[in-house]
Amino acid sequence: MTPSSGSADVFTDPVEGSRRFSNYFWASVVTGGAGGFLATGVSSKLGYNVLPFLDASGITFFPQGLVMSFYGVAGLTLSLYLWLTIAWDVGSGYNEFNKANNTARIFRFGFPGKNRRINLTSPLADVRAVRVEVKDGLNPRRVLYLCVKGRGDIPLTAIGQPMPLEELEGRAAKLARFLQVPIEGL
Repeated sequence: MTPSSGSADVFTDPVEGSRRFSNYFWASVVTGGAGGFLATGVSSKLGYNVLPFLDASGITFFPQGLVMSFYGVAGLTLSLYLWLTIAWDVGSGYNEFNKANNTARIFRFGFPGKNRRINLTSPLADVRAVRVEVKDGLNPRRVLYLCVKGRGDIPLTAIGQPMPLEELEGRAAKLARFLQVPIEGL
């Protein structure tokens, strides 16, 4: 989190959405694999190779080719979802804390529709604390929350790779110092 340029009264923190390298990688892998399954299934039905580098001559259409076609269609559906999530940049946005306007604003992009833009605004006076949640193990979580009266805990960090503990603590300390609230969970 870095204060935005121009004013010491405004603290902004951009939040990365679904346009991450890992999402591009997995969407590409799923697309390629699903395309291969579908091409093999179609080749087994037609009796000749649709793609010259995939040999489907030893595969009968029923049941192997049919199952491969099904997996190909299912995989391409999943890859379409992944590519659309990347294109819409779901989860991106920013956290803005403005002392001049006395507001805390949490903004995120969601899926297209009525609630595409998620915009939570609260007075800074309602901010109780900055909470840090650290859970290690098989599925680690390192999340920074804003504790707001009447709203509960609002997550401030992006979902995905857990950030290093010292970075999480540093971000929590900067934000708590800026908002002049305590840190919970450390």
